This record gives sequence, structure tokens and C-alpha cells, in this order.
Amino acid sequence: MTDFPDTLDLSVEVAVVGGGPAGLMAAEVLSQAGVSVHLFDAMPSVGRKFLLAGKGGLNLTHAEPPALFNTRFGAREPEVSQWLSQLDAQGVRNWAQSLGIGTFVGTSGRVFPAEMKAAPLLRAWLQRLRHPASGLPVQFHMRHRWLGWQSDRLVFRRRDDASPLQVSAGATVLALGGASWPQLGSDGTWLAHLQDQGVEVATLKPANCGFDVLGREGQGWTAHFKDKFAGHPLKSVVLNVPAPDAAAQPPRFERKGEFVITDTGLEGSLVYAASALLRDDLAERGQACLLLDLLPDKTSEQVLKDVAWPRGSRSLSSHLKSRLGLDGAKMGLLFELCTPETLARPEALAVHIKALPVPLKRARPVAEAISTAGGVALQAMGPELMLTARPGVFCAGEMLDWEAPTGGYLLTACLASGQQAAKGVLRHLSGSQCTI
Repeated sequence: MTDFPDTLDLSVEVAVVGGGPAGLMAAEVLSQAGVSVHLFDAMPSVGRKFLLAGKGGLNLTHAEPPALFNTRFGAREPEVSQWLSQLDAQGVRNWAQSLGIGTFVGTSGRVFPAEMKAAPLLRAWLQRLRHPASGLPVQFHMRHRWLGWQSDRLVFRRRDDASPLQVSAGATVLALGGASWPQLGSDGTWLAHLQDQGVEVATLKPANCGFDVLGREGQGWTAHFKDKFAGHPLKSVVLNVPAPDAAAQPPRFERKGEFVITDTGLEGSLVYAASALLRDDLAERGQACLLLDLLPDKTSEQVLKDVAWPRGSRSLSSHLKSRLGLDGAKMGLLFELCTPETLARPEALAVHIKALPVPLKRARPVAEAISTAGGVALQAMGPELMLTARPGVFCAGEMLDWEAPTGGYLLTACLASGQQAAKGVLRHLSGSQCTI
């Protein structure tokens, strides 16, 4: 990749700021249209979070029907659906295939590259951006951290150089990510730069995140439980987020899956899937609680019958293991969260085995989250993702105020938003008759 260490001023047709999936997709669409694109990123190389996320198996997208896929974006479904109408899950698979990367659908419906890893796809992508079969090559400027605007010029700090680079651009695409995993480049510092320009933004919040538990005594896990079970998975459980008036309404979330016990609470795929509801409950009501069915394959009647079965001289834990197969982390969690009075009463214990309350204290910090919610308000821009307060400036990717669960939805929508912004740039340049 090319740096320009001796340049203090630069004029470009389009500047893309941010080298994640949204920024790279915007650069690809524009360069293939014959537009000269200069891409700036604060890190030494692009796609760092993309590479780390795909280290254990890159989840590109999801194979479920589009109508169901679109619902995964919650309140932002109307806006995100517009992006996906131009680049949906099948479109992402076709795009990967055009890079020579085949895909397959896993048993969960998630779509992965044939080699599972992110690195081969990113290498092929960068090769096409640098040496396109048609269009213009993208010029990369690494170790350039965006500092906002000086009048109408983008300002970048270059490595440790005291002289910033000022860039005049016919149009700009900002694809700066959220604030999760800041060590990989997305640290959310751009928020202040946009606020200074009068752009409406929402505070960045953790999404797809873990939680600290309140515990039975309000002090989190006991030392005994933490030492014995931190790092242990809980498999084949059902997590339920009850409605505020649980007696009158069905649960707001209910799904079978697994998660991991941590030193301070819970994390993992099943917890991430419910995290938006739990995070918002904590913010709005100061409390949140999830319910766990530790034995979802047994009915309440079966559980009560086995719990109430005479146990003779056996300990309660031996009895529950013998009659119900409860042991390990499930048994530990039950004893951690139930009072002695509950454990002593078969009817109450059976209810807790099927619906164990886990009170939560707080979401884990945004820096630890898989992704972020909040960011640039969608009402602060038009459907082509151009900022109303800064005509000619477009935003894409995770820096926008939307969120989605894990499962390929995040990456697909990031790619689609990058394409949406790029098409908006093309129309803007055509209308503005840019002469750079």
C-alpha cells in the first residue's frame, strides 16, 4: 500500500475514510465506476477487525429468506432494508464468488467462505482494488488518522509527523466503525468531529455484549463459584427475557442455545442475541433480569416429579444429578442463585430449574463488545446516506445508528451500506460536475 509522507496538501475526487468492510466496498463501487478514490486509515493496514472476526471462521452472511433476514435489524428495518435491496445475502455470496471465494451454508444457516478464514478473501479483495480489471486503482494512505475538517478540507495526522495532511475532496465517504475493539482502529473519536459540524449523533453503546451479574447478594458471583466455573459453557439452555408485566404478556425474547460464564457474569452467542433488550432495560429501568430454563427438553411436570422424588440419604446435588442429569456449571449456577429456602422446597426448586432468574448489574464496556449501537442518526442523512449538515459527505457501516445480532447480519449490512453510500456519491458527483 502507498503512503504519501511528503505531501501537505492533496486534492482528490473522492476520499474514503476508514478501511473496514463498508469503506472498502464504497471504494470498490466507486473505482469500478471510473472514479479516482483515495482511502485513508489510521492503522498500518486495512480490515483489521474484519480479519480478527474471521480468525475462527468468517461468518459472511445468513441464508434465511430476505423477509426474515430484514427483521433482524429491529427498529431500523425500514432503512436497512433499502440498503439490502441493492446488496442482500445472496448478493454478498455472489460478490465473494467474483473474488474467487466460494461459500457454503452451515447447519445454522450461517454462510461461510469455503476456507472459513477472512484472510484469503481480504487478499483477493485488495488485489482487485489495487489492480482492477476495469476502472481505476484505489490509492491507499495508511497511518492517517482523521482529525476532522479545517474549513472544507479533511485533516489527517500522519504517523508522528507534526505537519497534518489537508485533503480537498469532491465527495467524502466516512466509514469509521463504532467503538468496539478500539485497538483495531475504531475508537469512536470521530463522534466529536461530527457533533462539531451540527450532525445529530447518538451515544455509542455496546451491542452483542456480555453482562455483569448482580448475584444473589448483589455482589456478583461468589469467589467459590467464580473460581470453579468461570470459563465454563452452559449448553442447551433456553434464555428468556420476560416482558415488564410478565404475568400478562409473552416473553420479548426466547431462544435455545449456549453461553459462557465469565469472571463477572455471562457472555456468548445466546446472551449476545438478547443483549439489546437487556442493555436497554438497564438504561431505562435501572435493572434487568433474564430467565434460564436449565432443562428445556423436560416439562415442568417431569422436573417437579423428579425433584420431589424421595432422595433418602443422598445430597441434593447427587439427587438432582441422578434424577435429572443436572451437574457441572448448570448445577453450580442453580446453587449460586437460589436461596437455601428455595433449595429446600421441591415446588420452588422445580420452578427455578425451569425459570432461573439471573439479575444483571450492567453491560460490559463498549470496548469489549462485538459491535456498537448508536452513532450517526439516520434522520441526519438522506436515503443515499449523505449528511444533511455536510452536503457531499456520506457515512456508512457501523458508525451509523443501527444494530443487528451476530450471524452475518452485521457484515452484510455494512457492505450494503458502503455500496449505498458509493452510489449516492456517484449521483452527487454527476450533479455537482466535479472538476477535480
